[in-house]
Amino acid sequence: MVRTPLTPEERERGERLGRLLRETRGDRSMAEVAARAGISAETLRKIETGRAPTPAFFTVAALAGVLGLSMDALVERCAPSGSVAA
Repeated sequence: MVRTPLTPEERERGERLGRLLRETRGDRSMAEVAARAGISAETLRKIETGRAPTPAFFTVAALAGVLGLSMDALVERCAPSGSVAA
């Protein structure tokens, strides 16, 4: 199965998500946050650096829970400028 290449918008959204997670994680270690979310530190590293721009919903939800982010706030902060989340 061939994966469809990501659009520039999808890549930008992934970069915004990564920045938000990094900022929200603050001084907490990547290993600690990843373990509490039930994912590997390498997966979190890839998400935070934009190398995994489209992580699975439940991965994002677990990270949001650990970091104290609501899904609404996460969507709002990761949406492109000028767009309205439905």
